[in-house]
Amino acid sequence: MKILTVHPGPLMYTQVFLRLEPLGLEMVAEAARRAGHSVRLIDLQVEHPSAFFRQLDTWRPDVVAFSLNYLANVPEVIDLAKAAKDRLPGCYTCIGGHSASFIAEDLLNHGAGKVDCVLRGEGEAGFPQLLEAIEHDRDAVHRVPGAITRHGTGPAPKFVANLDEVSPARDLVRHRRKYFLGTLDPCASIEFSRGCPWDCSFCSAWTFYGRSYRVMSPDKVVEDLARIREPGIFIVDDVAFIQDKHGFAIGEAIARRGIKKQYYLETRGDVLLRNQEVFKFWKSLGLEYMFLGVEAIDEEGLTRYRKRVNLSKNFAALEVARSLGITVAINLIADPDWDRDRFETIRTWCLEIPEIVNISVNTPYPGTETWHTESRALTTRDYRLFDIQHAVLPTRLPLPEFYRELVKTQQVLNMKHMGWASLKGTARIVAGQLLRGQTNFLRSLWKFNSVFNPEKQLEDHRRPVKYPMSLPPPGNGPAFNAKALYVHAPMGRKPRALDAETERFVDETRTGTD
Repeated sequence: MKILTVHPGPLMYTQVFLRLEPLGLEMVAEAARRAGHSVRLIDLQVEHPSAFFRQLDTWRPDVVAFSLNYLANVPEVIDLAKAAKDRLPGCYTCIGGHSASFIAEDLLNHGAGKVDCVLRGEGEAGFPQLLEAIEHDRDAVHRVPGAITRHGTGPAPKFVANLDEVSPARDLVRHRRKYFLGTLDPCASIEFSRGCPWDCSFCSAWTFYGRSYRVMSPDKVVEDLARIREPGIFIVDDVAFIQDKHGFAIGEAIARRGIKKQYYLETRGDVLLRNQEVFKFWKSLGLEYMFLGVEAIDEEGLTRYRKRVNLSKNFAALEVARSLGITVAINLIADPDWDRDRFETIRTWCLEIPEIVNISVNTPYPGTETWHTESRALTTRDYRLFDIQHAVLPTRLPLPEFYRELVKTQQVLNMKHMGWASLKGTARIVAGQLLRGQTNFLRSLWKFNSVFNPEKQLEDHRRPVKYPMSLPPPGNGPAFNAKALYVHAPMGRKPRALDAETERFVDETRTGTD
């Protein structure tokens, strides 16, 4: 069959700071190709929607499969699925991905008969089976693990048996030079591990993967890395190098192959403190940037977000990163309850430290604990506002003032690291990029004001809601059943590639919902 895979357009913050290749969709596309199908990929982050419609009209795919990792893309994906069905009534439309796995029934309802199936869980495992059912027996689609249709729900989704068996179809992406992450321009993405054994209340990585943690072998990682032409690499793991021996093994294999890249990764402060030597080793391999999810600068905030990392450890982790010469970006979560004094305190603190600071807005998402335990009622049911840049909970300040303070804070941090000041500090990097014809980072330096604007954010709230999202279940509160959140059922230690000592470390640094 002919399979068209589709990644939706960019979100608010990705229009400025980064644009990442659709690695997950590439892996699903490769799984379909290995099953004998003809596959194409459209990434609407970098292609105009007209390219999608041209593919429908000229190639006439049998299946149109949409990746839905972010809640804010729901209306776009639903509209595109409906358009595909209207143009090609015989095509089969399906939606998969992280966010889709938590709102499958809503997607089918919004689709009004034009979304045939939602596939929950890891796409590389379920998609080939789904395609086989579509091709040979459409009445049996709802029996595929992870599949949900209007006719029934299949068994629970299954994991990929071995992560070494998955590979991304990078060749299907037509505009690879359009992907960047800060000064890493162009930038590819790669996966070393999958899942997270912690349980932060605002996050749905652990609920999706059932608190599992699986790794790729060093040989597999290096095989993939050796094929990547881009000089910049984003390691997409939720928490990099939880187990130092895995990080060392990959790094040593890279060193033996003589691969030279610049790397950007995400990790936790306590992991950095525990495994300092592996991060030091990776600095010698080209690790330039590190994202640390600090989330809050007070103990109360850390408790709210279920981060069992005290402030002293977070600040100590920043000192370690500085000593290694690694540029750190940290994230702070702005709560809608913040007042003017709180915003001013955050601005002052952020200007006193050398790190890059990003401010996101506390947003309860389906699949997270806060979706069930947040006692404040949602002020909107518009999927488009669930992008961690809009307030979807009641604000202490009047909403216009909250956005003015939020954007003012983001603007101060932007001026600290972007614009002319940043250009002066990165002139050599930008010059090298221009010589290679790369302009993504340079263009991003002046995009902030055109994207982050209080009036535009307020206007977003005034737009009509075409597809209202379902509200959290009634009776939410701390007594809810956390196990009901899981997409892939938890199986204890079995699916966690951690030694006993690391398992104890994880247990000591989480809150223990299991």
